[in-house]
Amino acid sequence: MSPLLEIQDLHKSFVSPEGERTTIIHVSHFEMQAGEQIALQGRSGSGKTTLLNLIAGILQADAGAIMLEGREISALSESDRDRMRGQNIGYIFQTFNLMSGYTALENVELAMRFGRGLRRIFAKELLERAGLRDRMHYRPAQLSVGQQQRVAVARALANHPKLVLADEPTGNLDAHHAAQALLLIQEICRENNAALLLVSHDPAIHQHCARVQQLADLNRVKYS
Repeated sequence: MSPLLEIQDLHKSFVSPEGERTTIIHVSHFEMQAGEQIALQGRSGSGKTTLLNLIAGILQADAGAIMLEGREISALSESDRDRMRGQNIGYIFQTFNLMSGYTALENVELAMRFGRGLRRIFAKELLERAGLRDRMHYRPAQLSVGQQQRVAVARALANHPKLVLADEPTGNLDAHHAAQALLLIQEICRENNAALLLVSHDPAIHQHCARVQQLADLNRVKYS
């Protein structure tokens, strides 16, 4: 069976203000099957978010290939990567990235417009399942940090993505709402046979994933 996501010889480095180039990511090989759920673990600053951003096409790799269903993301133009991401990848950002001038419902609907098209009933259903039935017409500034996080979860799931990338998706939630958010993410992924790659420092979250992957075992960059 061909993998949904496959990474081959991926390199990414950054240049410091002093002009020094530092390699952050050097992954020889990594793959995920459709429906697989993996928790990615690693020390702070080890490149977990960078790897997610490369997979999503937000960052461009220096070298190597990232393939989604056999299509090489890393070879696409910026506009094509944006289109591919909107239609196939759901991304739960650690910093939420909600549009401040839009309500919770409008934030979810906006994601749909960049993906598979507006479906208001499903957008409302996602927010209700996230425990936001009475908050869907509130703007982000009117919501608690935890409620904003749950809007971000609903938005990432809006287009029935084939791959969900989650960067600390429960980091700003209490234990009850963290469990609720994770359950929603995993349920929607199972319903759509979507793969889930989740970054979290919470051991309780790792217990709910079939596989825990140490970034240090993938990444050939060594930190002192």
